[in-house]
Amino acid sequence: MDILIEIILKAGRSAVELSLFVLLPVMVVMLSLMRLLEARGALDRVVVWLAPLLKPFGLTGLGVFAALQINFVSFAAPLATLTMMEQRGASDRHLAATMAMVFAMSQANAAFPMLTMGLDFGTTLLFSLLGGLTAAAATYYLFGRRLSTAEATLDETLQHPVAESAKGVLDVINRAGAEAFKIAVGAIPMLVLSLVAVTALKQFGAIDLLSGVLTPVLRLANIDPLLILPSLTKYLAGGTAMMGVVDEMRRAGQMSAELLNASAGFLISPFDLPGVAVLISAGKRVAAVWKPAAFGACVGIALRTVGHVLVA
Repeated sequence: MDILIEIILKAGRSAVELSLFVLLPVMVVMLSLMRLLEARGALDRVVVWLAPLLKPFGLTGLGVFAALQINFVSFAAPLATLTMMEQRGASDRHLAATMAMVFAMSQANAAFPMLTMGLDFGTTLLFSLLGGLTAAAATYYLFGRRLSTAEATLDETLQHPVAESAKGVLDVINRAGAEAFKIAVGAIPMLVLSLVAVTALKQFGAIDLLSGVLTPVLRLANIDPLLILPSLTKYLAGGTAMMGVVDEMRRAGQMSAELLNASAGFLISPFDLPGVAVLISAGKRVAAVWKPAAFGACVGIALRTVGHVLVA
């Protein structure tokens, strides 16, 4: 029992420190910047400019906005956009392509805090874009080609606050700060539980046993066995939990910045059990197209993985 209590307390301290001292400051700054650009109409102009360029990949204007949200806000931010697309009459085929893109892209709530751990943001953003576009195109033209293309008259107007005065700017910043705080605090329970589970598995030898079984196979594929723990955590508990594990490994000197960047292609994305569960809650039609979206996402993540390995 003493060992369990010690594990819980240590995991709790690590989770709170990571959420409040790493995740929160980064998210406050990035969300404030995004919301101010949104309120000033800058994002509207970006969406209008990019929409025709990305249409061949199966994306609409709102799909472009979802890409900006996943890369610069958080993995849950595109949820509202997917809901909006469904309600405004986007076709099932466009919904699937947009969801695949979101699944395959880098999630800001993990990527930005991991910059403090040595992650190369430029490389991550570049391959996030390439992987997302590849996932969208693969879904639209291959895995989701039999989905309905019927659309209602699509209203792609983005509804958001307007910051035309000092008070308006302050209101936008306050709302962004409150949103960032909600994200950071909301991450604590999952971080605590995942760190407790991972630490307990390490303490009782389960991770060593799994590593011993998988290491020969991984060595043949030239994959570092150190990636077993963060990969297991990521796909079962999500990107934020993975970030906590990687932070512990970096502090302990177990993971180098080179290995972190080489593995970012498959570690940093919302394509995991919690991420899929959150995003398919956007609506019935969104949930109905998750399978072709998942296949497309696998193609995009594979491209990101190869790209990061070659560049790192």
